Amino acid sequence: MRSKTETVAGLRRMLNEMLAARERGESAPRLSRTQGYMDGYMRALLDSGQVTRQELLEIVAVERARVSGPATAEIHPASLSA
Repeated sequence: MRSKTETVAGLRRMLNEMLAARERGESAPRLSRTQGYMDGYMRALLDSGQVTRQELLEIVAVERARVSGPATAEIHPASLSA
């Protein structure tokens, strides 16, 4: 069994590749397949207890920022209820 560090490093690499493919304009079928694979991988990590939901959200946010640049604004939960 791989360590948590190895698993998270693999997740980061796959996320980065998927997000970069989206930025390059890959075809919809290829992106859909890759996104489905990533969803399943992240679900397995959650179900096995290797990562928490918050950890996954942070990993995805960091990889998105690396590929697409920083977010333009932060959305806070209180502003969504209005």
